[in-house]
Amino acid sequence: MRKNVKYYWEDFAVGQVRDLGTISPTREEIITFASQFDPQPFHLDDEAAKASVFGGLCASGWHTCSMAMRLMVTNFLHETSSLGSPGLENIQWRKPVFPGDVLRLQSTVLEIKPMAKRPDVGMTRNHWEMFNQNGDKVLNMEGWGMFRRRTPAEA
Repeated sequence: MRKNVKYYWEDFAVGQVRDLGTISPTREEIITFASQFDPQPFHLDDEAAKASVFGGLCASGWHTCSMAMRLMVTNFLHETSSLGSPGLENIQWRKPVFPGDVLRLQSTVLEIKPMAKRPDVGMTRNHWEMFNQNGDKVLNMEGWGMFRRRTPAEA
């Protein structure tokens, strides 16, 4: 069990909004990620990227999701009783992310429910939105998180 747990499932409420901080990818980080996980030309090469629909070198959507995950863990999940997630849904990469963009992540709780077969676990359904420095939405996704309950439900 984690030390210094600040938030358990009972601490979540529908409509609750959290600002999860900012992150800014560098050109080198974009190329390094793409080289390993999404080696498409517009993520690796400036000239190829200029000729693409993006008009310049941009981050992989998977890199954008990874940056969102980093912000979630660093600025919130490490203080919670998080037990992971069964997955994400409705991932949308709305606008390209370019080197030097300042990305801000926001999370909104959509639904909370106890886990039927695990009285010590509750689930939250969240909507995450990531915006660039101009306020343009670059990422939109939803998914469930599992959290240990402070007080397990009676069987």
